[in-house]
Amino acid sequence: MHYSAAMNGATRPLLPPPQPAAMLLAAGRGERMRPLTDRTPKPLLAVRGTPLLQWHLQALAQAGVERVVINTAWLGTQISDLFQDHFDLQGTTSKRKALLISYSHEGRDGGDALETAGGIARALPLLGDSFWLAAGDVFAPEFRFDASAAQAFAASGMLAHLWLVPNPAHNPRGDFGLSPEGLALNLPPEDPRPRLTYSTIALLRAELFTLPWCDIPPGNPQGVKAPLAPLLRRAMDNGRVSAQLYTGQWTDVGTPERLAELNTIAPAP
Repeated sequence: MHYSAAMNGATRPLLPPPQPAAMLLAAGRGERMRPLTDRTPKPLLAVRGTPLLQWHLQALAQAGVERVVINTAWLGTQISDLFQDHFDLQGTTSKRKALLISYSHEGRDGGDALETAGGIARALPLLGDSFWLAAGDVFAPEFRFDASAAQAFAASGMLAHLWLVPNPAHNPRGDFGLSPEGLALNLPPEDPRPRLTYSTIALLRAELFTLPWCDIPPGNPQGVKAPLAPLLRRAMDNGRVSAQLYTGQWTDVGTPERLAELNTIAPAP
């Protein structure tokens, strides 16, 4: 608990810094996970008895985040039917408010998923000046959506802050470099410096989805499909993306084999 000196010499607890909203990406078809995803959206596949997406919801609620936007497409109504409009931590005496959930139903409104940048642009009116981002099919049970990290990012001039992880076997070349000063680097293919893998967990600023970085109008009324990586690379080339290494447990649950492996490993005590 942080404390502040009062005028009479007493101390009073300071409230934790407010948390920004979060966006969870849950619109993908999950082709590599078939046949598991033929009838179940990938973010609802269970790891250790809990849907993948719920692990993030639990972590966000524990961190004091109060609002989350979930984008959906393939079998998206299963997600909104399960979680409805709020999420409460079970078995807790916390007096925190419930995590309020809004949905950006890309499949219902546009017929298909809009990819990452297109989906974020679509949901941007529901998000603030800065916001958390995480993919709903990533398992990172030790990650903490730290309010102090969000506060530091909001005060910075950065457009994005990425959490990078050591390269898994399925992505041996990695995605981005990391400078000693904590900048994410858009390294050309011939650059020998090591790369790390983007965890899909980030803090983003709404400004990243405006010109000159992105030409999709807020709300993406035309339903433009666009990936996030080109926007990040443009911002990296201008020194506007920071990053840090995350070494906690992390799995991109992209194949049935990876899911099965997670479900055969006992959780740490």
